[in-house]
Amino acid sequence: MARKYRSDHTIGEDNIRLWGMDIHNPVFFVSASFIILFVMVTIQFPAQTNEALGAARGWTLATFDSFMMTAVSAILVFCLALTVLPVSKIRLGGENAEPEFSRMSWFAMLFSAGMGIGLMFWGVAEPMTYYIGAGGTPLGVSPQTPEAADMAMAATLYHWGLHAWSIYAVMGLALAFFSFNCKLPLTLRSAFYPLLGERCWGWPGHVIDTFAVLATIFGLATSLGLGASQVNSGLSMLFGVEEALNTKLSIIIFVTFIATISVVRGLDGGVKVLSNFNMLLAFALLAFIVLVGSDISVVGALVDSAGNYLGNIVPLSNWAGRDDEQWMQDWTVFYWAWWVSWSPFVGMFIARVSKGRTVREFIIAVLLVPTLVTLIWMSVFGMNALHQAQSGIGSLAEGMSSMSLATFQMLEGLPFSELTTVVGVVLVLVFFITSSDSGSLVIDGITAGGKHDAPVPQRIFWATMEGLLAAALLYGGGRQALAALQAGTVIAGIPFTLILLLVCFSLYKGLNANLRESRQS
Repeated sequence: MARKYRSDHTIGEDNIRLWGMDIHNPVFFVSASFIILFVMVTIQFPAQTNEALGAARGWTLATFDSFMMTAVSAILVFCLALTVLPVSKIRLGGENAEPEFSRMSWFAMLFSAGMGIGLMFWGVAEPMTYYIGAGGTPLGVSPQTPEAADMAMAATLYHWGLHAWSIYAVMGLALAFFSFNCKLPLTLRSAFYPLLGERCWGWPGHVIDTFAVLATIFGLATSLGLGASQVNSGLSMLFGVEEALNTKLSIIIFVTFIATISVVRGLDGGVKVLSNFNMLLAFALLAFIVLVGSDISVVGALVDSAGNYLGNIVPLSNWAGRDDEQWMQDWTVFYWAWWVSWSPFVGMFIARVSKGRTVREFIIAVLLVPTLVTLIWMSVFGMNALHQAQSGIGSLAEGMSSMSLATFQMLEGLPFSELTTVVGVVLVLVFFITSSDSGSLVIDGITAGGKHDAPVPQRIFWATMEGLLAAALLYGGGRQALAALQAGTVIAGIPFTLILLLVCFSLYKGLNANLRESRQS
């Protein structure tokens, strides 16, 4: 054990029991009060809130673009270095620790929690947006050209590949190591024990955990808002349901209710079951599109997409002297802020299910497996959409009706479109639920001082808060709901990036101390 980083502080030591909840003071109260106040102000002053969010988003993206681009690339390099350094052999939980879940269940849970709704929403919408040049094109290529199609896939995979998962990997590894190996509470402040010592349990730790809760809940709210918009579009195509704010709010209420039931059932009884079901359904849809999709070679599409991605990863990572600066800020910097805001949630969730894995196994799995699945998914969905647009097939030949409708427009150009649209709506709903319930479990843990099993009322409270925040941002954003959702994520995510960089330093310090001690014993 890394005795240097062991503390006498016990899990939940500072908690108080109130209203049937196990509350860590002041993290719970500060976080909950801020969210409730934000929701109330947004509902009371929607126009003013939307204007303020938009201005803050624009200023933040323009001011911190170079910082974000450099920071995320540095995190990826750090993760790759960990796989070859001597610390890579350290096992999470100790030398004799055994994994709690099979590899398939492990992959399914981390993937469903990490990117589910996003892949369904952006798998077609993102490459199509870049291809037609709506809002600029990556690296300034001419829109609606063969070069634009190649670059569209490269940029999409860049945003969803190694860089994104390195953010999750470093956070998840830090939380798992300090919790399982150092016996500290499974909460973000524990990752700073090598830097702060016992001060982790004082106000510096309270600030870190509060930031983690706020970043997580805004990141989740963005995804939930996107999911509600896409489900609404699918229902409109299938049954003529009106695409309106009230419909989206009803969808959020329904999904929040189901997610609450799942989160009450816990990790094994709710989250794992839904994650496994969703992965099977997602791969069934993927296989169907491969079999009946456009007349393109799937293997060729994968090779082309991977080649375009790897061939452009350096120029897309460079922030200096770019002609597409506005595109970089609106897309890449936003994505990095979004992934960072999700990192406490996804990282803590991955940590909880990764006991028994070595550092090398953890990093390789968390980086490569989701990236490979994303490559397959984005290539099949994106290349089919681009082929339809270039060949004059279906409604995509006329352009996207809306981002939330793009995936369903692509499915409309394939056989059995009504059936696949139903499957697509179900997928979004279940991804929606798994993100919400997984996020609630994580926030429960943080606001309960690192406890793994917070009381049921506490789980219900945070599941409800996520739904309320997503609804408030949609309501406050009006026609610019997507921009309002993104604004909350950017504002919360960019400051949290500095915390993530400090986590890297603290993690390396802790791993080295563990390795030195194991060699001496």
